[in-house]
Amino acid sequence: MKIFSAAQIKQWDAFTVANEPVTSINLMERAAARCVEWLTENNYNKKHFQIFCGKGNNGGDGLAIARMLIQKKIAVTVYILEFGNIGSPDFQINLARLHECSTDIHFIQSPDFFPAIKIDAVIIDALFGTGLNKPLQEISEALVNHINKCKAAIIAIDLPSGLAADSSSKNNTVIKATHTLSFQNYKLAFLLPENENYCGSIHLLNIGLHKNFETEEAAVFELTDLHSIKAIYKPRNKFSHKGNYGHAALLCGSYGMMGAAILSANACLRSGVGKLTCIIPKCGYNILQNAVPEAMCLVSGDDYILSASEIKKFDAVGIGPGIGLHPSHTTLLREIFLQINKPILLDADALNIIGDNPSLLSLIPAKCILTPHPKEFERLFGTSANDFDRINLALQKSKELNLYIVLKGHHTFISTPNGKGYFNNTGNAGMATAGSGDVLSGIITGLLAQQYTPLQACLMGVYLHGLAGDFAAAKLSPEAMIAGDIVQYTGEGFKILSSSANQNGINPSLSAK
Repeated sequence: MKIFSAAQIKQWDAFTVANEPVTSINLMERAAARCVEWLTENNYNKKHFQIFCGKGNNGGDGLAIARMLIQKKIAVTVYILEFGNIGSPDFQINLARLHECSTDIHFIQSPDFFPAIKIDAVIIDALFGTGLNKPLQEISEALVNHINKCKAAIIAIDLPSGLAADSSSKNNTVIKATHTLSFQNYKLAFLLPENENYCGSIHLLNIGLHKNFETEEAAVFELTDLHSIKAIYKPRNKFSHKGNYGHAALLCGSYGMMGAAILSANACLRSGVGKLTCIIPKCGYNILQNAVPEAMCLVSGDDYILSASEIKKFDAVGIGPGIGLHPSHTTLLREIFLQINKPILLDADALNIIGDNPSLLSLIPAKCILTPHPKEFERLFGTSANDFDRINLALQKSKELNLYIVLKGHHTFISTPNGKGYFNNTGNAGMATAGSGDVLSGIITGLLAQQYTPLQACLMGVYLHGLAGDFAAAKLSPEAMIAGDIVQYTGEGFKILSSSANQNGINPSLSAK
């Protein structure tokens, strides 16, 4: 799914009006009808509605919703934020229509006009939509603060008032919605952690915007889905053998941290890789051979890895889980970067070593993959004022360094060297547990060894990791699941990917990169 900017969303509306064709007022009618359908389906139809409207098209949506609810014999009171200026044309049309069926319409000209809000009411927030381009001030800010104090359910239309669609609203005043009813596609703001407290549960309503616009219009950001990941997945040939699925290497583990090596190794094997060799210190040899008998081992060093002389023979290499922070690792990474031209995944302590030695960044081979969590990202590239700046910095660094960056989080963000960014839509809070990142590193390394491109390995690996986590959480609960459970449920994820896989490719833009 493409993530469009506020300007592009406006263009999409206009394109639909011109090419369906449909009048803008009827498109607004369609959006309002879908909102009313959702409200009815979710049993809000027996409540008293208090609907707050601005005088733009978002307010027009609110007025149309009010009229449709009244026609269903539902109690509705409408409040219009009054600035003294005339509303948008479609707002004015809907206001005239509402006057024909209701007199319970009130204009808010100052805080003295703020209404009491009943605890059992339903608040519809239709004050400001995607057209908002500055923080709320004065009476608008005061009204949003007044609404936020109530204990009633708040349902935002399109997006919570005060929230910018594609720039940061950090520290601004924003409606804290219980539910957000948005239209057609996700907004960028919905996918970033800083806005978690504003959106509540997000529901996308299909209002029939013209598909040709979505197909033809370029977007910087996309949200991956099952459809696009199935286009990447490669089913196994029944006459294949282990040599067809690559030989991966993991540089992992050190004294006291062999658990990370075990998790990563098991995950790599569960990804479908043909063979796996773990390069580990002597202290972990018996541990790994007993815990992961399917993996081969090369020993280097006693308590931590000292060298990786055979690294060039592997199809893909993952470095970092549990290796520790040792002075000799700086030299080890430099030597590996200078002698290998195959895909490398760098995670955990490998990233922290690079963060402490920034000169290593420019030596990382092209098209390699970095998988930092936000703190590791900060050590590598510096602090960011907000989540929007962080993802833009990731895009900038991917382009500068010719790398893929997997910035881990609820909607893990993948930045690419060509300037495009992808958000993931699988996973859950139960995956915020020790070792979860080690599992992801193993999966992506295994996919690289199987000749998935770096972009495909990132997209499919992150999606599969989250999907396995969702199965684990459903079975065990988010609180009780641990990283090893993600490994155990990876097979359930593959079952989903392999069901009715489309061999002709569903999204050529992903398949080709």
